[in-house]
This record gives sequence, structure tokens and C-alpha cells, in this order.
Amino acid sequence: MASHRKLRAAAVVCAAALVGPAPAAAWAAPAPAAVAPAAVQAPAAVRAPAPTPSPDPFADLTPDEIAERAVTATQSATSLRMKGRVAADGQPLDIDFAVNDRDECTGVMKIDGGTAELRRVDDITYMKGDEAFWRVSMASQGMPEPQIDATIELVKGRWLKIAPGQAGSDDLGGVCDLKGLLADLDKDKAERSGLVRGPDGEVDDTPVATLVKKKTGGETSTVSVSREGKPYILKMVKTGGDEPGSVMLSDYDKPVDVVVPPADETVDLSKLDPGQPA
Repeated sequence: MASHRKLRAAAVVCAAALVGPAPAAAWAAPAPAAVAPAAVQAPAAVRAPAPTPSPDPFADLTPDEIAERAVTATQSATSLRMKGRVAADGQPLDIDFAVNDRDECTGVMKIDGGTAELRRVDDITYMKGDEAFWRVSMASQGMPEPQIDATIELVKGRWLKIAPGQAGSDDLGGVCDLKGLLADLDKDKAERSGLVRGPDGEVDDTPVATLVKKKTGGETSTVSVSREGKPYILKMVKTGGDEPGSVMLSDYDKPVDVVVPPADETVDLSKLDPGQPA
């Protein structure tokens, strides 16, 4: 599966919104499905009959054909939740976002000990970070310490409101662009060829087929595909290589409820110029 390169931008875009364009984004790519631990067996005297195994919906498909169906199904989703840890530029980034196909999203990201909440609705982006998040984001953009201190005082405990056309809006909009994020799954078809089917497992109690690809240099990618209902991708893990990470995908096609922060808890990006009241 293709690597995704959008979420890292969200971690630094707030600083870019204050001092200039953000650097290239990077979202680590995926792979191995965790197999759920075996259930504790009941004593023999009360043990229930073993359930009949479900038929394998992919029995007549090659691993590459399973991957093709999984990508097609996942790209058809109207919403989903992505949660996990990815690596970008050597830094771990924890994410937990719900996104829909109307470019709306809500979620949390953590990087370098800092945490930020992100919401986007009606083309307006709202971001609220703690001091550690703002410091690492702005420092990564080369902002001098005195300016960082002054800016943190303006945004402390408040939501930064970024309207369309303002610096950083496009980068953050990309994080909430479900179709754009899922398009990356099919960006490089070579990434999903030459796959091997590993042992079946479970992800959140859902039976899955696992697709594995090993590359030279020790990089291994594994994708878990649901064996129930639509063949959605439920987990992607990459080990080895430059950008290891693990992402769970869930809550497919469920509503994404984005709450607009109260006006008295927001600060407009356009008012963060010197001399302007926040």
C-alpha cells in the first residue's frame, strides 16, 4: 500500500500559519495486523460447541486481488476513524481523527509531548494546542523564542481559527480531505503487488485476512482486510524502514459530529498581527 504524506503537516501547520508555509507533509505508511489474543476456554463440562468457521470470502482470490478489492471498498467510504502512531521525519506522531467526505474532521494529535485538538467544519479550521505543542510546532518553523513566547500568550487555552485562504488552511484541509487521504492507497500500484497472504486474524473482534509484503532492507508492510461485510482495510502496519507506524481504521460510514468552538474561546488568525487585539 502507498505511503501517506499529509498528517505530519498538521503537526507543524499552526506554526506555518503564523510565520509562513509549512514544509512537506509526511504520514508514515502502514502494515501488520495484530491478531486478537485467544479467548479463555471454559471448563470442558460447560464448554459451548465451537462455532462453525465462516466461509472465506477471499478463497478464490490472489493476495493482489484481495488488495485491489480492499482499496476499492475503502475508497468508497463516506467516513472513517483513523487512530495510531506513525513516524515522520524520524518523529513519532500519535493521531486519532474522524473524517468524512465533506472535508469535515475532528480529532487529536500528539507530538514531542505536546497535544493539539483539530476540528474542521464549513471550510473553517479550528486548532487548540497545549504549550508544548505550540512550542515544538513554532520552533520547527524557525520562529525565535521571544516571538514563540508572545504567540503562546495569545493562543493559550484558545482555539486558533483559520479561514479559507489564510496561511495553513490548505495543509490542514488536506488532513480532513478523506478522498485525498484514501487516494494515496492507490497512488503506487506497485506497492500492492507481489503480496503474500499471511495467517488470518482479528482486529477489534472482526475476522480479517492479512496481506504481507517484504522489501529489501528489512521493511515489512502488513494490511488487515475485513472478512465480514465490505472488505474494508482495518489495520495497516509498517515495520523497519524509515517510517514505521501502525494505523487502525474503524467507524466506517458513521456520522462525524464536529462541534464548533464557542466564539469567546477562539482567536482569529488574522488578528495575531502585532498591535491587533485577539
